[in-house]
Order: sequence, then C-alpha cells, then structure tokens
Amino acid sequence: MRARKRFGQNFLVDTQVVEQILSAVSAQPSDHVVEIGPGHGAITTGLAASGARLTLIEIDRDLIAGLIAGVVCRDPDRITLINQDVLTVDFRQLTGPLRIVGNLPYNISTPVLFQLLDATDWIQDIHVMLQKEVVQRITAVAGDPAYGRLGVMISAVADTEALIDVPPESFQPAPKVDSGVVRIRPNAARRAAIVNIEHLGWLVRTAFHQRRKTLRNNLKGFVSAELFASLGIDPGARPETLPVESFITLSNTLVENPNVS
Repeated sequence: MRARKRFGQNFLVDTQVVEQILSAVSAQPSDHVVEIGPGHGAITTGLAASGARLTLIEIDRDLIAGLIAGVVCRDPDRITLINQDVLTVDFRQLTGPLRIVGNLPYNISTPVLFQLLDATDWIQDIHVMLQKEVVQRITAVAGDPAYGRLGVMISAVADTEALIDVPPESFQPAPKVDSGVVRIRPNAARRAAIVNIEHLGWLVRTAFHQRRKTLRNNLKGFVSAELFASLGIDPGARPETLPVESFITLSNTLVENPNVS
C-alpha cells in the first residue's frame, strides 16, 4: 500500500478495528452514508454490504480504479464516487440527512470538522478516525487540559463520544501517534439556542487566542467588567475553565444587546 505523504495517508488494515467501526455506525438500507477518504476500501466494503446509499469522497486518483472495481461496480446506482478534495465538497448538495464516516488525514482533520459543523442541520451523525489528541480535544469539558476552541464549538452544536482507541500498528504505514474514533451527533435544540453561530465562533477564537491569559485580557475592549459580573462569569478565570453554556450565553447577550459590552 503506497501512501502519499501529501495526502496524509495511513491506510487502516486492522480488521478488528474495521468491524468495531462498522458496528458503531450500524448503517441501514435507508441511510445515505458519506465516506471521506475510503482509500483501499477497508471500511467501504462493509458499508456497501449494509445496503445503504453510499457516496465516496477520495482525492487520490490512483485509488479510484480500485474503488470502482472493488465496490462501485457492484451497484453503481447506489454507490457514487467523487474524486475531489473533501474541503471543496458542498455537503448540502448531497441528499440528506447524511451519515459521515471517515479516516480523516490528520493534516486536515480540524478544517474538515469545522466544514462539517457548518452543515450540522444536514447531518445525522459523524463517525471519524482522528489523532487521539484531537479526539480528546473534541470530548473535553471545561477544566480539562485538552479543552479549547475545537471542543467548545463542536459541543455547542452536538453531542460527542470517544468510541475506539486505535494503536499505530493498525495502519500501514504506521503513524507516530495513537488514533481514536469519535462519534459526533448534531443536537438541533442546542444549535437553536445560539443566536449567531458566527459570532460565537469569533468569541471563542478570541477568548482562546492566548490560553494563558485571562478572559478579561483576551476579551478586553469587547466585554466589560459589568457584563462579566451580570452573567456570573469570573473575568480573572482562564478560558479553559468556562463551560460551553457560558460561552453561548455571553455570545447571545452581546448579539442581542449590541450596545452592551
């Protein structure tokens, strides 16, 4: 299995892990499953066997022939292959609701996750393989060392769960880090509670701009001591101690009361 470094390829070869992923996804014939980076089809074959409608997104042209011969040709009316960079794919152009599955290249995992966040109303759930450190960041809660911008923004609109720990030897070539599979399930009620998701994103990014500084320093000029006090937020605290709900409340207050800062 020749892996291309520029695509961040590490092919999953551990059949036990493949079965665990397929069991976690539990695809049904009524589902539309979108697999990001099918590679040599380790997970793809099992997904196809479920009877679900399947869309494969693969950037590497050298893998296309193998995927067509091994999977697509079995049922071309049900299985579609897109030879494209996933970061250029408009998921809203696919028939939803979508179930996302993938072994994400570590070098683009965060941009892909934020891309999927923009389409959470179009997505049923997400099961992706990531660097274990990223899984920890996604599932962290306030006060955890791994808690930060990524975890806040995902938890603001979805429920998260770490599912499977995957060692380096499960891949070829073996990466230098441990991996993990995480489940992300969009939460419509939580998303509806956010007045302006773009503003929340700006606020969280600004708050975590310098992690070692306090909320008072990072949000200086945007949030007054009076507003912090009215919301019961300690301005002397660091951003990693502030729960997701408090970030949402602060953002909503600023959006709904533009003259208050």
